[in-house]
Amino acid sequence: MKQNKKNKSSKNSSAHVRQLKNLMLFIYIFIIAAMTVSISFLTINKTDKALKTKVTSMVSALNVQMQKNMDSYLQRMETIGTLVFAAEEVYKYDATDENNDEYDSIKTEQLIAKKLYDICIMENFVDFAIVYRNNSHVGKMSNGTVKLFGNQLYEDLTSMINRPKTADGWSTGYKDNYKRIYYVKKVNENAVLVISFYTDELDDVFEHPGGIEDIEVQLIEENNRVIYSSEDSQEGGVLSADIAERIGDRSSVTIIDNKYLITLTDCGDNWRVVCSAPTKLILKEKNDVTLYVVIIAAAAAILAAAVSAVLTAKIITPVNEIVNSLSDEAHTDLLTGILNKRTFEKRVAEALEQDLDSKKKALILLDLDNFKGVNDTLGHAYGDKVLAGVGEILKRVFRSDDYLGRLGGDEFCVYLNIADLRQGSYKQHIEEKCAELSKAFDNYYSGEKGDYKISASIGAAVFPDNGATFGELYNSADQALYISKQKGKDTFTICGTEASE
Repeated sequence: MKQNKKNKSSKNSSAHVRQLKNLMLFIYIFIIAAMTVSISFLTINKTDKALKTKVTSMVSALNVQMQKNMDSYLQRMETIGTLVFAAEEVYKYDATDENNDEYDSIKTEQLIAKKLYDICIMENFVDFAIVYRNNSHVGKMSNGTVKLFGNQLYEDLTSMINRPKTADGWSTGYKDNYKRIYYVKKVNENAVLVISFYTDELDDVFEHPGGIEDIEVQLIEENNRVIYSSEDSQEGGVLSADIAERIGDRSSVTIIDNKYLITLTDCGDNWRVVCSAPTKLILKEKNDVTLYVVIIAAAAAILAAAVSAVLTAKIITPVNEIVNSLSDEAHTDLLTGILNKRTFEKRVAEALEQDLDSKKKALILLDLDNFKGVNDTLGHAYGDKVLAGVGEILKRVFRSDDYLGRLGGDEFCVYLNIADLRQGSYKQHIEEKCAELSKAFDNYYSGEKGDYKISASIGAAVFPDNGATFGELYNSADQALYISKQKGKDTFTICGTEASE
């Protein structure tokens, strides 16, 4: 009897011990799981904030660059229009004057037409003409434009002049046609100059790095009508209500919430550049990895601490890849692999502010000779190869602590660090580097058969002799470059000297 009680008591004790063991195991697993989930959540949340901040910064920089590209493009069109006024007969001739001699009018209009064609021959303009009050016109005028405006040609074009001070203006959406953009400038009391081009020409202006394809770029009017969109179907439509509500009537803003990442800047003529993308697409990799973290943490409670470290690494790795990719694209000229204009100017300005007057620096400005002929003769694909080749030449000629930058088009610039040279040898070093750079182009040819010679004109300025800021050095180097061009190109000039090769 006592033995049975003893066995029963033993069984009860064993069961109690097992229950206590299970309870302790459950508590242990629960605590580890809770800690794992908490640590994972905090890590993901912090990573999420960091990624949003850095991605927003990169996209904002991209938006600013595109706004500058657009302003530069509009300015170039206006400059081309200004060339028309170089000839007196262009702005003085009035086709509506009843006293005009018929023969003289024909000869004058032929002369004006030739000058207009000479100016616009290399541009993809739809229209480049002067329109008179009687709706007659001289120059390049498409049948589509004549048909679209009809008898209102002069009157409606004149109404597009919205800048009284300069007597010109930009317009689009005429009769809800957003396929063309018009620039109109007053020539005289009875004539206006009209330049128009297809909206598709802005594809190159708003081209953005391939690493951020999910971003949609749009150019909009004050009334939120879409002038241009990287999604062609949006042109002429109205900006998405969700995006319009978020940006309101502001001219510059950056917004990121659970639905959208939006950056906005204004550009010439009251137009605005909008870059937008769904937040879930921008942060897609992070969201995928977050879900993976949660699933693994729940399934592996006992090994949660080790798994958490692994998964944290899985989160950080793609995040760093995204941020590094965006950072490189925001600071690097994608075609040549060297610094873009904005980054180059910023770094040089910072370097000059930190340098003592005793330290010798130099700015070397390089401009390809007759580069327009490469694009016109061989095509833009060869032109891009030539520019990429210039980037490689600069990397070979200069040291790793020199700054190399592409300022735009075929203009390149080098910030030469020569502070470590012995006293008195810096000017010789500048001359040697300019000569070496000029010589590097001796055997540079382009084209399928290598039959197009590429050369460069070079100008250099010394810090602080020729300027203490980037702007001053640039102007001095530009003047030296101009002298090189005057000498016959394919040579170099150092500001304040006549040293050249």
